[in-house]
Amino acid sequence: MNTTSAFSDFGSVIAVRGGIVDIRFETRVPPIYSLLRTGTDEKIVIEVLSQLDAHSVRGIALTPTQGLARGMPVRDTEGPLKAPVGNGTLSRMFDVFGNVIDRGPSPADISWRTVHHSSPPLAKLSTKAEIFETGIKIIDVLMPLERGGKAGLLGGAGVGKTILLTEMIHNVAGQHEGVSIFCGIGERCREGEELYRDMVIAGVLENMVMVFGQMNEPPGARFRVGHAALTMAEYFRDDERRDVLLLVDNVFRFIQAGMEVSGLMGQMPSRLGYQPTMSTELAQLEERIANTDTGAITSIQAVYVPADDFTDPAAVHTFSHLSASIVLSRKRASEGLYPAIDPLQSNSKMAVPGVVGHRHYQIAQQIRRTLAQYAELKDIIAMLGLEQLSPEDRNVVARARRLERFLTQPFFTTEQFTGIKGKLVSLKDALDGCERILGDEFQDIPERALYMIGTIAEAKKTANGEAAVKAEVQETAVHES
Repeated sequence: MNTTSAFSDFGSVIAVRGGIVDIRFETRVPPIYSLLRTGTDEKIVIEVLSQLDAHSVRGIALTPTQGLARGMPVRDTEGPLKAPVGNGTLSRMFDVFGNVIDRGPSPADISWRTVHHSSPPLAKLSTKAEIFETGIKIIDVLMPLERGGKAGLLGGAGVGKTILLTEMIHNVAGQHEGVSIFCGIGERCREGEELYRDMVIAGVLENMVMVFGQMNEPPGARFRVGHAALTMAEYFRDDERRDVLLLVDNVFRFIQAGMEVSGLMGQMPSRLGYQPTMSTELAQLEERIANTDTGAITSIQAVYVPADDFTDPAAVHTFSHLSASIVLSRKRASEGLYPAIDPLQSNSKMAVPGVVGHRHYQIAQQIRRTLAQYAELKDIIAMLGLEQLSPEDRNVVARARRLERFLTQPFFTTEQFTGIKGKLVSLKDALDGCERILGDEFQDIPERALYMIGTIAEAKKTANGEAAVKAEVQETAVHES
């Protein structure tokens, strides 16, 4: 072996500032995004982000830099960061480097691909606006998701974000025969472990992949974990021609990691301390999520809004990419109306006559109008009581309360806790039920008969069953007396 070529891939550390490392190479300077290894057993991994001069590069460490010192040798791996792709990744949990973190054996039947892909060219994108049916009534009727689109899931702790995500994973596996990929960006390790356990119990793990960049990891690792998850998703879309559901929790943490990297690299911050390249970095990630001629990646992203300020640059740039917003309400959760989605605050760009059809649009608008009128009447009811309302307003309240209960739904992933069998409801059945409630067909049926059911046909069965039980109880009481 030529001694010169053997050492040509090696450089040495010339400066270490936290997660930023400057390295000097005497012969060949590695290109941008190259992966470098150094330290004991080459455990410290650095990604090249800029070239300082003819011999020096500056990189961000993707692992902790404890023990790194000037003069240490650095090896150029002659390639970028890569992610594992293939059917062998299914039902497994990975970190940003593609190492398994579920204590299982190394996966077989996988290949490795660079995480730095460009978005699909315009010629390959599907021009057809299609609805992505979830089987969840309130979402499909009021805020339909776009196949190949991006939906934001907004909500605090304990309102049912994870349950909603697991139910969608379950429905995608059963209904679309698709693959789900969960990407945890800046996740607490406790949340990741709990989610993994929930997936095993719910029986949906065999059709999903989990990728985590935990909260305690350096910003470089958190910044790249989204790209690693997207690379895995692109394999299933482009090579396997399958529909993919990509769940991201939390997209704000991606922006936050980028802000940390930018600050460490010495870039001048822009408004409110965000990196000047935030718009580009977010677009490079988001634009890879698309509907192409081979398949679609549909994404649902949890979005944290800093200090509930929707004018914050992170929120503004994120919302510009979303085609639907699903807002979870603590008030609805406290009333037992699950899924606890606020129908008046949530919206979708797909809910227009040209996409969903005239009938669907009219029903959705009528539901929103009825629920908005009921929200206005709640104060009057609280002060004066229902009896003081006009007959017309009382009808509105009756319709709204029945709609609220019909739009609840038992989930497959909560069967073991609630004892109620999960229901998957088609869009046709959901629309039919809402239309019949709006037409006052169920005004003689008690509200509770519409709570936690699937199709509207179950309401009459429940009501008839309750009436039969009531009659039996009364008959028994007469006999005993």
